[in-house]
Amino acid sequence: MQQLQFEASWEKALSTQDRMNIQEIFNQSKHFNSLEITCTTVRVAINHQEALLVTALVHNFSNTILTFKDTKVSYTIEGELIAENLFTLPALEIPAKVSMPWTFIFPKGSYITKTSYENGQMEIHPVYT
Repeated sequence: MQQLQFEASWEKALSTQDRMNIQEIFNQSKHFNSLEITCTTVRVAINHQEALLVTALVHNFSNTILTFKDTKVSYTIEGELIAENLFTLPALEIPAKVSMPWTFIFPKGSYITKTSYENGQMEIHPVYT
């Protein structure tokens, strides 16, 4: 059965409201296990450095650990590729049958400028260990 977990730094820093929001999203999406890895977008924003921040609940429905070492992550809106980058995230390992939130940061210049980044879909091209 799928479980919700938080990476240690998230466990410490997450507000009660954000935790409740992520728990609600998890409860609504934990059964969408048609693919081994799926993402449910939680929030999208542009920060003060003009980087695109995409917070997603990453569902690892597989039976193996999901790691991020030169792992391609893309963000699309209505089929249009908005952002794509390779991520190496030593702190992020998602165990089998676990869903975990994470914010993926696409630096300025690595994404297409839009008036809105809502209603997009993140895709992870996984590397398993």
